[in-house]
Amino acid sequence: MLYISSGLAIVMAIMVLVIRVKAAKKPTNIRKIILPPIFMSTGALMYLVPEFRLTKNEILEAVVFGVLFSFLLIRTSNFEVRADQIYLQRSKAFIFILGGLVVVRIIAKLVLSYSIDVGQLSGMFFLLAYSMIVPWRIAMFLQYRKVKNEHMLKPKIL
Repeated sequence: MLYISSGLAIVMAIMVLVIRVKAAKKPTNIRKIILPPIFMSTGALMYLVPEFRLTKNEILEAVVFGVLFSFLLIRTSNFEVRADQIYLQRSKAFIFILGGLVVVRIIAKLVLSYSIDVGQLSGMFFLLAYSMIVPWRIAMFLQYRKVKNEHMLKPKIL
């Protein structure tokens, strides 16, 4: 079971990379920035099942690590204006950061699965991921708004 979930994590990381590369080819907007954490929030329904509930310490650990990891994503997410449209810039570092996060996740799962129940561990990893995506998307939203406002203030040259 451990190998299956690790394999799924790798497949999902590859999917994120493909989506990110495709997204860089199309202009972005506020909806594309805000919707992923909203859709992901439905995963919190797992906490209705007692096996997934976390202790206060587990919540604190997951949130702290999630916020720390979000700084890596924030640093690699920048916007650029092309042809009067705002695009998410491609970052070569993003691939390595995402790969590193997957490796850290797999190692953490291997180590922690001996001392933490699999349900609680799943709850911790979900909370860690959510704690990572929310600050990242808030930073993207603020940066997008800044770029959009700066672009709108520039005089148009005919």
